[in-house]
Amino acid sequence: MNAAATDGNAPSAAFLARVAACQARIEGVLDAALALPDPGTARLREAMRYSVLGAGKRLRPTLVYLTGESLGASPERLDTPAAAVELIHVYSLVHDDLPAMDDDDLRRGRPTCHRAYDEATAILVGDALQALAFAVLANEPMTGTSAQTRLEMIRVLARATGTGGMAGGQAVDLAAVGQQLSVAAIENMHRRKTGALIEGSVVLGALAAGVTGGAELDALKAFGAEVGLAFQIQDDILDVEGDAALLGKSTGADAAHGKPTYPSTAGLAASRARAAALRDAAIAALKPLGGRAAALTQLARYVVDRSS
Repeated sequence: MNAAATDGNAPSAAFLARVAACQARIEGVLDAALALPDPGTARLREAMRYSVLGAGKRLRPTLVYLTGESLGASPERLDTPAAAVELIHVYSLVHDDLPAMDDDDLRRGRPTCHRAYDEATAILVGDALQALAFAVLANEPMTGTSAQTRLEMIRVLARATGTGGMAGGQAVDLAAVGQQLSVAAIENMHRRKTGALIEGSVVLGALAAGVTGGAELDALKAFGAEVGLAFQIQDDILDVEGDAALLGKSTGADAAHGKPTYPSTAGLAASRARAAALRDAAIAALKPLGGRAAALTQLARYVVDRSS
């Protein structure tokens, strides 16, 4: 993720180094998770690895790490939920890029899975990655995590993925093509399609750290919800005025497909103002964490100020 500060709150070098460390760490964890003993076919395994490894912002696993570490968890304790949430995210990208969905040719700076392989393989890659995410979360070691907490983590990820979250939001998105939605309807779609998994990443980090309820968990849920919506509004803005080379995907796709977005509904100025307000609300929600919220505070600014 590249960030270009707009409000004098540029991310510190130490924070950027921490994000880079999270990105490097999750790459190794994902590589190990994809070393499948029985992948079905070599082509399927190759396509899964192509889709997951070597690219991406890794925002969701970074949120798991930063949240859990802020609450005292070791990176080792956070590897499993971080991998699970990124596998779900990549599965969604592979399916969203298909001709029946968003029909995109470029993702993370290279051909989408169905272009690099074929549509049938891409469908199977998404299916297999979703299954692998839950297998990882159910089976991989999480020292100090009770069976009850692990089950709650599986519930959190399932809710964020299903009809009340990502899949439901994508259905709303597809149904809205060619229509004019209200700002409230756009926000509902964004909170489900993108925000639910981002909020779920924060909650997974908290659960892995042993925070299973109370004011701290409520604060982190509120933070995740606001950051998730802010992230998608910024994505909408970048689709209008971003640099495709930095983004690693084509710009202008939403307008070309007749999809309602925050800028098309409210305008660019209002979109920027709403993203900034959500950023500030997310930061304010972290008050119960005190000084432990420093990294998440920087991340909230990073999400809205980014240029990719």
